[in-house]
Amino acid sequence: MALLFQPAARSVVICDFVGFMLPEMIKIRPVVVIAKHKHNEHLVTIVPLSTTAPRRLEAYHHAFMVNPLPDKSRLPCWAKCDMVATVSLSRLDRYKQPHGKFIVPQISEADFEALQMCVATALNLRHNQTVPARGL
Repeated sequence: MALLFQPAARSVVICDFVGFMLPEMIKIRPVVVIAKHKHNEHLVTIVPLSTTAPRRLEAYHHAFMVNPLPDKSRLPCWAKCDMVATVSLSRLDRYKQPHGKFIVPQISEADFEALQMCVATALNLRHNQTVPARGL
């Protein structure tokens, strides 16, 4: 399990969170890539996905219009936008299909825009706000 390429934003891949510590994610689960790292080609920022509805629905949870998980397409799927992480490509893998084929599903533009808003809410940011550059 290790990607040799930096997947594009909107890509759905599998992430191995083993080695993280509770209450962080600690198992293998699907994620959606929300950004490539600007200075390190071996990192991406991700949001974990789940087919279990949140115990308490919050503004930072997103229910997908269409489940992007190829192995669970009939179940509802939620993005846990309060669990954003930047991870190494060595933690990521593609979905393996029958006959050894690999795929990298993509979420829709509409779902991605909604997911970005949920991440901004989770991080208490104002989405699309221009921030003046600061000198070092």
